[in-house]
Amino acid sequence: MEKYIENPRHVEIQILADEYGNAIYLGERDCSIQRKNQKILEEGPSSFISEELRNKMGQTAVKAVKEANYTNAGTMEFLVDKNKNFYFMEMNTRIQVEHPVTEFISGVDIVKEQIKIASGEKLEKNQSDIQIKGHSIECRINAENPDKNFLPCPGEIKGLNFPGGNGVRIDTAMYTGYVIPPMYDSMIAKIIVHGEDRKEAIAKMQRALEECVVEGIDTNIDFLLKIVKNKKFKKDDFDTSFIAKEFKLQ
Repeated sequence: MEKYIENPRHVEIQILADEYGNAIYLGERDCSIQRKNQKILEEGPSSFISEELRNKMGQTAVKAVKEANYTNAGTMEFLVDKNKNFYFMEMNTRIQVEHPVTEFISGVDIVKEQIKIASGEKLEKNQSDIQIKGHSIECRINAENPDKNFLPCPGEIKGLNFPGGNGVRIDTAMYTGYVIPPMYDSMIAKIIVHGEDRKEAIAKMQRALEECVVEGIDTNIDFLLKIVKNKKFKKDDFDTSFIAKEFKLQ
């Protein structure tokens, strides 16, 4: 039976499972900042859930992949209501766009672990080895114009400057002169930051977005800045309806 959950939080658990029946979870990511069910900003760990709930969700994810004899990296996605009840939504049997958030906070190279699992190796880490440290945030840079109903904006990159520094990671294939094609997803880069706590991570992301320059096309960088500067976002007072309500968008 399907259950309607009004304005939930979207929380996902990252797992690793080998072919010998071993499985672990690497903490969670909160993906509630989204537009039309498309994730825009992800962070981890989620300040919305308790340590007890985190462990319960993680153990549920591990039990599920073991029952299914699943082997790979994967993500179990849940919706969490205001009373902290969680409901299974779907499982992604692959590495996801937001995996660097988990790599930052867990210290585990998920891509490397996936390759080792595919090579028939056993997981070297136990659940007790996984310690979540600090806070990480990822923003998706898209070639689109938020002021024109997020109109896609393909074209040539005329100039480019990405931020750097301690705890800042950039994932992209862009370079000056590269032409963004019109027939694919609009995401052209990811900025991921890591700080000692959520406050520091937000400050790092704000600085990184302010230093990011993409010339020749329109992007959503300014829109992302509005999100990380938003008072409700800073207070962790949001759910999947945040974008629609705060920015009066459909």
